[in-house]
Amino acid sequence: MKTKIILSIFVLVSLISCNTENNSQKEEAHEEHGPEGVVVLNEPQRQSLNLKTGPFQMRNLTTVVKTNGQLEVPPTGRADVTVAIGGNVKSIKVFLGDKVKKGQLLAVLEHPDYIALQEDFAVVASQLEYLEKNYERQKELFENNVGSGRDYQQAKAEYNTSMARYEGLKSRLLLLDLSPEKVKKGSISNTVSIYAPISGFVNKINVKIGSFADAKNKLFEITDNSAIHADFMVYEKDVYLLKDGQRIHFTVSSLPGLELTATIFAIGKEFEPNTRAVHIHANIDSKAPGLIPGMYITGHLHTDETYTRTLPNDAIVNEGTKSFIFIVDETALDNHEADDGHGEHNHEAAESHEEHGHEATAEEHDGHGHDAVEKHDEHETESSELMAFRMVEIMTGRKDGGYTEVKLINPLPKNTLVVLNAAYYLLADMNKEETEHKH
Repeated sequence: MKTKIILSIFVLVSLISCNTENNSQKEEAHEEHGPEGVVVLNEPQRQSLNLKTGPFQMRNLTTVVKTNGQLEVPPTGRADVTVAIGGNVKSIKVFLGDKVKKGQLLAVLEHPDYIALQEDFAVVASQLEYLEKNYERQKELFENNVGSGRDYQQAKAEYNTSMARYEGLKSRLLLLDLSPEKVKKGSISNTVSIYAPISGFVNKINVKIGSFADAKNKLFEITDNSAIHADFMVYEKDVYLLKDGQRIHFTVSSLPGLELTATIFAIGKEFEPNTRAVHIHANIDSKAPGLIPGMYITGHLHTDETYTRTLPNDAIVNEGTKSFIFIVDETALDNHEADDGHGEHNHEAAESHEEHGHEATAEEHDGHGHDAVEKHDEHETESSELMAFRMVEIMTGRKDGGYTEVKLINPLPKNTLVVLNAAYYLLADMNKEETEHKH
C-alpha cells in the first residue's frame, strides 16, 4: 500500500514538473517576440537582409523632362599630341592610362632633319650679324651723301632676307622645343622631346619604338577628366522648359546606385538633324571617382526648387489600402529587454527553488550567483546586438526615380531613423511572429 502511494506521488510530481517546464518554455518562446507592430532583429539577421537605416530624404519630385546623354569633356580638356617635323621614335616615357602633368615628357624622337635644321639656323644667325652691320654702315654713308643708293638698297635687301629666314628657322626650332640660343652657341641636338600640352590621362598611344612618327599623325591622346561635364539631349517638345541654372539629377549606367546632380550652363541653339534634339551642357555639382568621358547617363530635369519628404520605394510596404514604413524604436527595444530579463529571472528562481528548496548551503548560493552573473552578461551582449523596428502608417504622394513622397499621419521626431530597404521582409517577419504568437 505504501509502495502504491509513493509511486502515485512520484507520478504526480513528475507531471507537475513537466507542465512547469513546458509553461516556462512557452513563456520564453513568447518573450522572444517584440510588442505588437514591432520587429526585433539581431545583427546577423540585419546583415543577411543588408538592412539600411537613415533619415527622410528631401527631394524634388516635380519632374517634367526626362533626358539621356553621355559624359563629355570640353575641347580644352582633350589634346591630340603631334610633332611639327617627323622623326623616328627613340623612347616612350608613359604607359596607357598614366596620369600626366602639363609639360611632362612623353617621348623622344630622333632624325637627321633635326640636325640639318639646327645647322641652317646657326649659319643664318652668323650671317645675319654681318649683314646687319653692313646694312647699318651703308645706311649711314647714304644718309651722309657719301655712299651710293644702290649699295644701300642691296645691303638692306640682303639683311631683310636673312632676317626673315632667321626668324623662320627660329620658329621651327621653338616648335620642336629646341633652344635657339643654345644652337647659336654651337650646341646641336639630334633628338626632339615631346611634352604633354595639358594635364590629364593618356588615353591613346599610337606609336612604338623605332616607328616613324609623321607630322600628320597623332602620337598620343590626353584627356583631362577633371573638366568632365554632362552632355544631355532634350527633344524639341521640351526645349521651351529649359533655362540656364536648372538642376538635373542623373545616374551613370556603369555605376549603379550612384546619383549625381548637375547644373545647366549652356543650351544648344540648333537641332540634331535626325533626332530633332538639342544638346544641354551641365556642370556636375560634386564629381565622383570613376567618371570617364563617353559613359551613358540618364537624368531628370526639374523645373522648380520644391522639395518634399521622400523615401526609397523599397522602404514602403502596403497592407490592403494602407501604406507603412518601419522606424528604429529604442523604446520598444527597452520594453522587450525588460520582459526578457523578468521572465528569465522568474524561470531561474523557480528552478533554483525546486532543486534546492530551503536547504541550500552558502556554497550553493555562491555557485548559483556566479552562474547568474554569467547568464546576465551573456544576455546583455545579445541585447546590445538587437534592434527594434516599429511599423508606422503613412500616406504616399508623387513617385519619381525610385523615390516616393511620404506624408506623415502622426508627427515623428526630427532625428527619426527609417528603414530604407527590405521593408517587405520586415512586414513578413512581423506577420509570421504574430501568427506564431496566436497559436
